[in-house]
This record gives sequence, structure tokens and C-alpha cells, in this order.
Amino acid sequence: MEVSRRKAPPRAPRPAARLPLLAYLLALAAPGWGADEPVWRSEQTIGAIAASQEHGVFVASGSCLDQLDYSLQRRFSRLYRDQAGNCTEPVSLAPPARPRPGSSFSKLLLPYREGAAGLEGLLLTGWTFDRGACEVRPLDNLNRSSLRNGTEVVSCHPQGSTAGVVYRAGDRNRWYLAVAATYVLPEPETASRCNPAASDRDTAIALKDTEGRSLPTEELGRLKLSESAGSLHFVDAFLWNGSVYFPYYPYNYSSGAATGWPSMVRIAQRAEVQFQGQTALDCGHGHPDGRRLLLSSSLVEALDVWAGVFSAATGEDQERRSPATTALCLFRMSEIQARASNCSRDFKTTDQNCKKENQPERVQPIASSTLIHSDLTSVYGTVVMNRTVLFLGTGDGQLLKVILGENLTSNCPEVIYEIKEETPVFYKLVPDPVNNSYIYLTAGKEVRRIHVANCSKHKSCTECLTAADPHCGWCHSLQRCTFQGDCAPPEHSGDWLDISSGAEKCPKIQMIQKSKAETVVTVVGNFSPRHSVCVVNNADTKKDLCKSKSQKNQTCVCSIPTRATYKDVLVVNVMFSFGAWNLSERFNFTNCSSLRECPVCIGTGCAWCNHERKCIHPFTVCDRPDYKRNQKLCPVAVEKWLPSKISGGGRFKGNKTSRTNESLQVFYIKSIEPQKISTLGKSNVIVTGANFTWASNITMILKGTSTCDKDVIQVSQVLNDTHMKFSLPSSRKEMKDVCIQFDGGNCFSVGSLSYIALPHCSLIFPATTWISGGQNITIMGRNFDVIDNLIISHELKGNINVSEYCLATQCRFLAPNLKSSKLRTNVTVKLRVQDTYLDCGTLQYLEDPRFTGYRVESEVDRELEVKIQKENDNFNISKRDIEITLFHTENEQFTCNFENITRNQDLTTILCKIKGIGDANSIAASSKKVRVKLGNLELFVEQESVPSTWYFLIVLPVLLVIVIFAAVGVTRYKSKELSRKQSQQLELLESELRKEIRDGFAELQMDKLDVVDSFGTVPFLDYKHFALRTFFPESGGFTHIFTEDMHNRDANDKNESLTALDALICNKSFLVTVIHTLEKQKNFSVKDRCLFASFLTIALQTKLVYLTSILEVLTRDLMEQSSNMQPKLMLRRTESVVEKLLTNWMSVCLSGFLRETVGEPFYLLVTTLNQKINKGPVDVITCKALYTLNEDWLLWQVPGFSTVALNVVFEKIPENESADVCRNISVNVLDCDTIGQAKEKIFQAFLSKNGSPYGLQLNEIGLELQVGTRQKELLDIDSSSVILEDGITKLNTIGHYEISNGSTIEVFKKIANFTSDVEYSDDHCHLILPDSEAFQDVQGKRHRGKHKFKVKEMYLTKLLSTKVAIHSVLEKLFRSIWSLPNSRAPFAIKYFFDFLDAQAENKKITDPDVVHIWKTNSLPLRFWVNILKNPQFVFDIKKTPHIDGCLSVIAQAFMDAFSLTEQQLGKEAPTNKLLYAKDIPTYKEEVKSYYKAIRDLPPLSSSEMEEFLTQESKKHENEFNEEVALTEIYKYIVKYFDEN
Repeated sequence: MEVSRRKAPPRAPRPAARLPLLAYLLALAAPGWGADEPVWRSEQTIGAIAASQEHGVFVASGSCLDQLDYSLQRRFSRLYRDQAGNCTEPVSLAPPARPRPGSSFSKLLLPYREGAAGLEGLLLTGWTFDRGACEVRPLDNLNRSSLRNGTEVVSCHPQGSTAGVVYRAGDRNRWYLAVAATYVLPEPETASRCNPAASDRDTAIALKDTEGRSLPTEELGRLKLSESAGSLHFVDAFLWNGSVYFPYYPYNYSSGAATGWPSMVRIAQRAEVQFQGQTALDCGHGHPDGRRLLLSSSLVEALDVWAGVFSAATGEDQERRSPATTALCLFRMSEIQARASNCSRDFKTTDQNCKKENQPERVQPIASSTLIHSDLTSVYGTVVMNRTVLFLGTGDGQLLKVILGENLTSNCPEVIYEIKEETPVFYKLVPDPVNNSYIYLTAGKEVRRIHVANCSKHKSCTECLTAADPHCGWCHSLQRCTFQGDCAPPEHSGDWLDISSGAEKCPKIQMIQKSKAETVVTVVGNFSPRHSVCVVNNADTKKDLCKSKSQKNQTCVCSIPTRATYKDVLVVNVMFSFGAWNLSERFNFTNCSSLRECPVCIGTGCAWCNHERKCIHPFTVCDRPDYKRNQKLCPVAVEKWLPSKISGGGRFKGNKTSRTNESLQVFYIKSIEPQKISTLGKSNVIVTGANFTWASNITMILKGTSTCDKDVIQVSQVLNDTHMKFSLPSSRKEMKDVCIQFDGGNCFSVGSLSYIALPHCSLIFPATTWISGGQNITIMGRNFDVIDNLIISHELKGNINVSEYCLATQCRFLAPNLKSSKLRTNVTVKLRVQDTYLDCGTLQYLEDPRFTGYRVESEVDRELEVKIQKENDNFNISKRDIEITLFHTENEQFTCNFENITRNQDLTTILCKIKGIGDANSIAASSKKVRVKLGNLELFVEQESVPSTWYFLIVLPVLLVIVIFAAVGVTRYKSKELSRKQSQQLELLESELRKEIRDGFAELQMDKLDVVDSFGTVPFLDYKHFALRTFFPESGGFTHIFTEDMHNRDANDKNESLTALDALICNKSFLVTVIHTLEKQKNFSVKDRCLFASFLTIALQTKLVYLTSILEVLTRDLMEQSSNMQPKLMLRRTESVVEKLLTNWMSVCLSGFLRETVGEPFYLLVTTLNQKINKGPVDVITCKALYTLNEDWLLWQVPGFSTVALNVVFEKIPENESADVCRNISVNVLDCDTIGQAKEKIFQAFLSKNGSPYGLQLNEIGLELQVGTRQKELLDIDSSSVILEDGITKLNTIGHYEISNGSTIEVFKKIANFTSDVEYSDDHCHLILPDSEAFQDVQGKRHRGKHKFKVKEMYLTKLLSTKVAIHSVLEKLFRSIWSLPNSRAPFAIKYFFDFLDAQAENKKITDPDVVHIWKTNSLPLRFWVNILKNPQFVFDIKKTPHIDGCLSVIAQAFMDAFSLTEQQLGKEAPTNKLLYAKDIPTYKEEVKSYYKAIRDLPPLSSSEMEEFLTQESKKHENEFNEEVALTEIYKYIVKYFDEN
């Protein structure tokens, strides 16, 4: 039997008798459940979402802005104002009770300027931070900094509203933001927090110039609130017909009540605010209080219609929610515009004729399209194939689809998706701008990309087109109902049938008796003629009756001759093959003669004799050859032969009664129970009242969504005069009105009934219980108020019904007794809803607890403490589970009140107290026993035995004699052992020395570092930060003043004096003279020269051609100075402006080469070096490590260490709820690692395993060691930390906690305020112990007195081991630097090397060493060494002091490769030199070849170089604030002006 998904369009009447299995399958097959739709999860509740035409989807949550692609894969993430950290909320915002508006820190998310000629798209974001700030960013990449920002643009209150739209207007055709916001809230506690200035406090709508630097408000850019107006909540903003519209409603944020009717205010779409009127919106039909809250808004522009979701108040606990609480109303924009009143109660207007009593006119909605529902939250409308389609979100996580018919009549909405967690849908639904088959559904912290239709549920062409969904059509080639885009590219235009064709155009096989001689079989419908083959065969004999092929561009026709032998053919199979698809049908002629209606006869393939009015076999003939060829010609109306409605239920047609109204008043309805049922329905719904036995025909009528059919259900059983039972059918989730009709009379209202989703279990606690049962078990989840009963399923005992107490979110029950079963067993907890059983989880049964004894203590006179000991187990015993009674005498007993349970290493102690007794000491001494009742388990515990005095008197002398003899024996033994131990000590020292040397040798030969080939995206810094760190390596104070983006600066804003200075600097003679003059000043220090050169580089960043010419002139002048002394010393130091200028010039010109060619091997080197260092012990205090390249950073005092494999379990946190995140990870740490070091390794393992970081910072998490059911928090310093003799505290390590292989460590989020990691002082130590303890092992007493012989030189092999580990990576880096990609040198290197060659030739310098040294000083020394030693200049990483020491060794080896001096190294040479001594000669030969290859390349033409420099200049336009650089240059000129 086929089971299809539930259909939402108008449906056939429901039967009263239910099919539980079928209903359950329908519930499981509900739209969206288990679907494979993309889901993106945020760390915080989503506050805004928008989709760009070209650049993906933007989502704002907390303080974070994320850019996703259209498939919801994250591309970029950015915090407000580029702050550091993760996307957290400053204050947790609890969701308010719906329909109150939600709270959010993000207020606006507006892509604009997309598609504007010559302009890049921009994104405007509004936040509550900084008094309601806005940022403008480029749409293409969130990693680019903000272009403009301003404050007091949006509401600064999380619960306040903001709505805005950006448009182009004015004489200058500038872009303006029209924004309406709740700038001031009435609450006094928030009034001083962020409210605007007094002059702006009454602003309601403002107009902002988005091209101004701080988004200034236009002079005539405000619409103010009237004096009598309260707070207004703005919902949306949109453009229509040259005006800007803002839907809103007056709202009291304190009480949560609407204080007036929803309205729409209209202003002109201009460069100043011009009020054009206000209109009130009335969507109160069907609700006694009206609907005064506006929840969502959508303009259906193609139809000039506006759609809104309105809601009535529901009370604090939703007690006033009803099936008519919310409604979808559509208004014609032309009517809103025509009825807009210039007099407003909410805004100040310039109309002098307005009076207080003048109220805006209320506009009524389009009545035919109004849809009333219990819980709508959002709406989005569009037009598809001339059909208006509306998507509606609900408060229980459904996405509904409404298709308006003629006259904009709403149909019954279809459920196209359901969120399993039933999270309320966000008020804004966003369509996919690229593929109209999708819509973005936002709820809570998640965004989903959902198909806009469930086309595949329609199994036939007729069903597909009858559904009238404009998104769906029938695909001939696939023979499925699909979206048009999913239908394979057709060879013919008719491959996809849309709904405009109608169901009658679906291809259908037709069998017609054309004449007395033949019956014709063909295909009718709307499809392109193509080559086809048709076959008709006898289903019984498989013999072909007809087989034919079509001619070109025609459909196959099969003619079957009328023969007497064919009259015995009862069943035929007909097949039409069209190549890619087939059409087949089976015709059964068995009952032709019994059919009495023409349409039915012809529909089954039989023939109809018109004159004789009878149905015959198609292969026989009528007495008079008169045939009907089509059902449309049949004289009988189709309706007459449609199947009659079943009697159990049906469409409610209205009230027809044979009784008078007076006679109906005898019936009385009191209540209906239950008021909530599951979507499976319920078979025993009880209605109470009076006089039920007086009626002979009782029906229940259910009315849900206003545009859907009512359900009519016959009473199942009238139990007595006051109670009757109904069996309600399955339905989708919604609230319905219920009324009872007696004998066709008036319908008596019963109230409302809610269909809710099936129960869902999230937690069973405790999950372990004892075999005797009786423990209180709690199940957490949702929708538990619809379960019929709770069942424990046991493999031997079957299903056991247990009594339960259930609320909506939890169920409590007592675990049943399974004493006769085996001691350990697992049972399944199931929930029964109707005849459906839902698995809820597993409950584990273990052996009953074992008690070992008790003791009684009297702390005070009138109070006793009873401590009961039991063996450790995995039970979680609560106060509700246990009952303790102390027996004093045979007839006297006391109830002991449970206090707590303490778990120790061996036993668990249960503490209870008896208070208010007379003689506590006497009772304590004479207590008999204790009775413990744990659920169904009852045990008597005996008192622990205490040794008596006489026992000690006998044992003590015997022990004393034994001790004396033992002491004598030990003394003699120690004297003999002393000499032996001395020799063993020497042997121990020798063996340890041998072992260390052998281990070092073996590691050098065998150790292999597992270098990760793929390390993800290289975290390059953007050009701006790379340049600033290179220009100002030691002057971080200058960096921030250049970070402001200059895309929005106006050329007219530049200071006139700076403009003049800019012009002077562009004069070569002036600039060269200024530089030489400044360098002659005595106070113009080396630091000043470097800063001046960097300021000059920034000022000429966009004029690199000119800057290069200045560099040439200054270099020639420097050569003139150097020629009088030592030419080999030129460019060796940074003592002049030109030398720093050359460094900056190289950085600018080689930034692309560095990023594209050298960056990846350089980052791999740093990563590999870090990996190798962390493979061995690292002292957290001094940063020294066992594995290093620098002897100064060698940890030679290393203790013995071993690797510990941990099973790490990461706590599931809201910041990282992705279902595919692996939270159980195996991590290798060292037993000498501190807890902080272990945290870092665990975090790195999570990143490597999941490809994304854990959702918390390092200082926000803690580690817990799991020991059975106990947890112990691991800390670097705690009460168990070892304090050495001189007061120094030794940091705790993995070994300190005796953590073994396979131990379970849980990562949890700290509850307390987060503090940064401890900054350790001289009072702490890790691996390097202070001198007083240097030769003691404080890890355990059994090693006290032993020490290891430590010599630094023993560990020098670790330097070589580290070198070997990174050798291949290092060589790859070096060769990427001195390689020529595509046999071309970078333009800057070739150009400058040729320049140096030319200058040497001009100066008649014949010594090749001089030119070699010049080139070495200008490129490797001046640029590459600076980069190699400072990876933080290139990447977004932190450089540790240890890494700095290792990179210094690598940089020294790099420079040695360029040196012309032969190294003469002896055994006493520094290890830093010896480490790469054998490699340097090879590198030197490669460097010489590199220099020669550059020299042999064809020289660059001036045009090539100028083109390169021009392109580089364009790349860096608007990167820096050049005015700041000019100002700093100006300061130097003024400072030394008087000295000249």
C-alpha cells in the first residue's frame, strides 16, 4: 500500500474511524522531517537576515555578522567593529512571551547599491552598541574593514524596534537611508543608558546620508513624534510608487500591550523627509478584541498588494490564545495611499488644519484573502506564473504555503516544512535570490534553505497539475512532478507541463471504437509529438493485438480490428514508448456490460452504445453503429457518478434543523477533555454536559484555519446523559474551535482543541537504577501532555505499564521491579500515543546497592548524625528515593532526615540527621539498627563494630615485642646495604648517561615527525596590516592612525595646507633637497629617518613610479658618499632615509610574490617547528623546550616523561550545536604537561578533527577527570599542589593527578566569571626546579633521594633532531625564495639588481664581490631576513620567544648562504653556526646560480616597469589615510625649519 504525505489543499471529508498505523506513517512523513536540507547554526539567537543578489546570505546574531553562500556554507565571519573574540552576546536575551516582539543586538541588515552602474555593492548593518551604531561594509568580502560608520542611527535598546530602507534621491543622486526606530523607551532604568540627545529624543523617522563619513542626518531629515504619542514599534520599511512606507503599531514596552491600531506612515522618496500621510489598518475580523499587534510584513510588488500578519494579545501564559488569535490580511496599496490622512495622532505634521479628534481612517483588508490561524509569525509574498503565493511561518515551527485563486481567494495552506524542535519561525522570511525554488527559513539560532514546494509527493500528472502549485509541473522525461529547473533539459519545449495547461492536458491513453471495423488506441494530452512505439497485448496470453510505430512528428496510433475472437479478451496491457519515457495502462473489460453510465463506461475503455444506452466490449459492435468518442459528449453529468461521501464525516455545509430554537436549548455543553491531542488524533475524547441521551444524531465540528474545511465527526458513543465519547482523526498541528451539533440544530461551542506534535524525549535522569525498582525517574522533553501511557519494554517480561505523572515538558514515574531478571539488564522506555509506540531512551538496571554498616554521632545534645556506608556504585540517589529509620529499642524508632551523599575512594557515605530528641548521647550508644528504604528495596543495616579495650591490652605488648626485633634486624640490614648502595649509585649514574646518549642517537635515526600536508587556509594578513608592521616594526603607536579606511573620504575635505604639501612632495628636486637637509641635522636620529621614510612611503603609496625615481636618485647619492669610504658597506645598515625607503619599497613590490610563492612554505615551516617543539616537554615558566634549534632555549633539565592517551569528551554548548561535530576525541599529551598545556593540545586536536574551533575561548573552559561517577576538576594550581621547601609552588601536571592511558577527560564551560590565564611569577616552577630542589624527585616518595645526572651537552642531539624534522620544509622555503617562477624574476628584484649592475659599471667597479654584496644587502638582508624572523608580519599568528630564537638560527643560516666569506668553524664554535655548517656550501652555490640567472634574464623595459608599478599603485588606493602621513612629514619639516 502506498502512503503519501498529507495534503494541505481542500480535502475530502474525514472518516470518523481512524487508521492509527497510517496516521503514524503520515506523521513521520510530514514535510521536512528527516529532510536533507542545509542548516546553518549560529552561536547566538539570530536577530537579522538578508540575501544579496550576488554575494550570498548575511546573518547577524549577538555581536557577530556572518556571510554565507547560498547553500549556507560560511564564507566569512566578522564581529562588530572588528573586535576580537567570538560571537557572544554582552547580556543574555531571553526570548519574550509571544507575540511580544523579540530582543536583538542587531537591528538592520540592508544590502544596497547592487547592480548600480560603476559602483560596488554595500552592506549597511545596524547594532545597539555605541548608542545605536551603523557600519557600511563592502558586500563582496566581510574581511574588508568598514567604510563608514555612525552612531544614533538605530535603536540602542535590544527590545526596541528599527526598520529601514536605502534608496537613491536628490540632485546629487546620493544614497540615503530612511530609518524608523524606537530611540527612547519609557523604562527609567534604561533611560540613561543610551538614549540620544534631548533634541533628538522625539525623533521617529530619520534620513541619513550613507555617503557621508559618519552617516549624518539631513537638515530636513527628521519626522518627529507628536507630544501625545507613546512608543511606536516599527516592523518594516519598503518603497512603493515613489514613497517610503513604514508599517508600525503603538506599543507599551512595559505592559506588552498595543495602545492603538496598527498603521502605516508614508514619506516621500526624496532627499528630505516629507510627511505624506498615515493610514490605520484593521485586521480584526473574527476576533472580539481585534488584532492590534503587527508581527510581519511583506510587499507583493507585482500585485501592488501588501500582506501583514496581525495578532491579538494572548496573556502572560498564552491562556488567551485561540484559533483566531492571528490572521493574514492583504491590503491594496492603492487604497492605503488614497486613504492616507495628513493628520496624524503619532507624528508632528505641518498641516495647520488638523485637530486632535482627527483620526486616520481605518482601511479594511481584502476579505477573500484573509486567513485566520492560531499562531502565525511571519509572511512573505510573491507572484509565480500569475499566481500569488504566500509563505507563512508559525509559532510551532511550520512553514505554510498559501496560493491565492481568482479574486485573491485564499486556499487551505499546505505545510511544506516542519522544524522538529518546534522553534518559532523568525518574523522575516527571505527568498533565495538565485534559485526561486528555495526560501530561507530562520528560527532561533538556525537558518534553513527549504524547497518552496513538495512537488515529489504528487505521484501522477493529474495529481500534480490539479494541486495548482505554480512551482510544480509534470516532467515528461522523468515522469515525475518536479520544479522546472529539475526537469532534464528538454529536446522539445513541451517536456514540462505547468499548471496553466490543466490536468486535462496530461498524457492519457484512450481507447475508442471509431467504427464498426476497428478500435483505435492513442495518446491524448499536451506533449510534443515525437517518435513513439505502441503495443497492445492480451494480458492473459501475452499475445500482441496490435503493434505500431509513429511517423515523423506524429504520435503512434494502434488500430485493433473488430473480430469475434477478440470478444473473449478481458484484460489488455497498453504501452506507449517515447524513448526517454513510457506511458502504460491496463484496461479490464470484464464488467463492461454491468456499467450503466456513459462516462464510466468510456473511462474504463469499454464502448457505449448511445441508442441502446448500454456499455459493451470494445472489440464488439453495437446493433446500430453509434459511438461516443469522448467523455465530454456523454449526456450524463459527471457529478452523478462520483463516489458518494462516506458517512463518518465530511464538509460542514451549515446548520439545517427540523427543531425550533427553543427545543435545542435543553442541551448543555460543559467541557472537552483532553484539550490537547497529538497529530495522530485520539480515540477517546470525552465531552461533558447534560441531556445527551435526548438527541439521536450528535456530531462534533472542528474548525481550524479559516480557509480550510471543517471536520465533521459523528459521536462514537453516548456514555450516559452527561458524557459522550468521540474519536478524532489525525490532523496537522494547529488549534481548532470545537462545537457540538445536536440533530442538525445550532452548534454549541465547547472551546478550543490543540493538535500538537508527537512527544519527543531529550533526557532520562537518572539513567541507571537498581533491580528492585521504585526509584523516581524523570524524562525531559516536550509534548508529554498527549501521551496515553508510559511503558517499560523488557526482553523477557515484555511491555510493562507504569503509572506516570506528566506535564508538558517532563514525566515522572517509578522504576518497576525486575528482581526476577538477571542482575544487569537494559530496558527501553516507550511512550504510547494511540496505538503508536515511541522510543524514549534506555534505562539500565544494576544490582541492588550494598550497605556495609552505619555509625551514629552526637554533635549537639538534641541532634544525631547517622552516617550509613555503602559500596560505591553508579546510582544517583535523591532525597525522594530514600527513607531512613533508626531503631533505638524494640518499640522506639526515629525518622532520619536525608542530608547528602558523599562518595569517597572506597565507600559512599549517606548522611542523615535526627533533630529535636531528648537524650542524643544515650540513643547514639544504644541504637540497634537502621532501616533503609530505596524505592521497593528495604534493607536493615547493622552498626559498624568497634574494637573493645581488652583487645588492645592483649595486642599492644605483642606488637611492641615485634617492633623491637624488627628494629634490630633493620639496623643490621642497613649497615650491610650501605656499601652496596654506594656502588649501585655509581652504576645508576653511568647507566643513565648511557641511556640518554643511546636514546638521543636512536631518536635521531628513527624519529619522524608527522607533518600535516594540509593545514587549512594560510592566515595571511591583509596588505594594509602587512605593510604597517613592516614599515613600523617597533612603533606600534603609529599603526592605528592609518587603519581607518578611506573609501568614503571626500577630496574636498582635505586641508588646503596638506594639499599644497602634497604638491611640493611630488616635486623631485624639492623632495630630494628636503631629505638631504634633514639628514644633515644633528638631532635627526636614525629612528626619525626610518619613520620619515615610512611616512613618505605611505604618502606616495599610489605614486610608486615617482617613489621609484626618488629611490634611484637617493641611492646614487648614497653611492657617492660610500665611494669615498668602503663601497662594500653600502646598504648594510639602516642609517639613512634611503636605506629604510628601500626596505619599504621592496615590501610593497614583493608583497604579491611573498603571498603567492613564499607564503605557504613559510607558514608550513612555522607550523612544523611548533609541532616539533610541542612533541617534547616545554617548561611553561621559561618557555624552554627539549626540542629546539637554539641552544639558549634548550631544556636540558628535562625529567623522564611519557605519552598519555586521553579520551576527551567535549560538552555540547549552544555556541557549537552542529550535529556533525565530533565531541569524543582521543588526544595525546605528556605526563609532564601542565593542565594549561593539556588544554591547548586538546583544543588543537578538536580543530584538527572537526575543521573548526571549539565554541569557547581557552580561559572559558575547564577540565574534569572522570573517575567512575565522580568528577575531579583539573587545575594548574589547587590545594593538592606541591609546595617546595623555599615556598615555590610546583604547577600541577597530568602526572601529578596520576592520569593513566585511556582516562576520560570532560571539557566543560566554566560557570563563574572568566579570568585570563594565570601569569606565573618567580613563586612558581614547572620542569626547571629551583636549586634547593634540583636533585630531588618530588613526584613520589618511592623515588625520594634518587636523582638523575644532568649534563647540558647530553641533549645537544635534540638540536639536530629538530633540524632533521624541519629540514625538507626549510629547504622548500629557501628554494622558493631564490627560485624564478616561470623563468621570470619578480619585477622589483630584476629592476633593482640591473640598476646596481649599471651603477657599478658607471663607477668603473670591476670587483664582482662589491656588486654581490650590494645585492645581498638590498634584498636578503634588507627584506628577507626581516620576514623570516617575523612571521607575524605576514600571518595572523603570535610569535613566542622560543619560536623567535629558533627563527634567528634559520635567518643566520639564510644570510650565511649569501656570504662570500668561507666559514672556518672549529669544535668550539657556537652550536647555532655548527648546526647548518654542512648545508651552507650547497646553499651558496644555489645563491650564485640565482644571482647569475637574474643577471642573464633580458632587461626590463621602462614601460614594463612603469606598468607594474602603476598596477601596484592602483591595488593600494584608499588603503591608508595619506593625510596622516603628510601631517607627520609636515611636522618634521617645521621642526627643523628654523635650524636651516
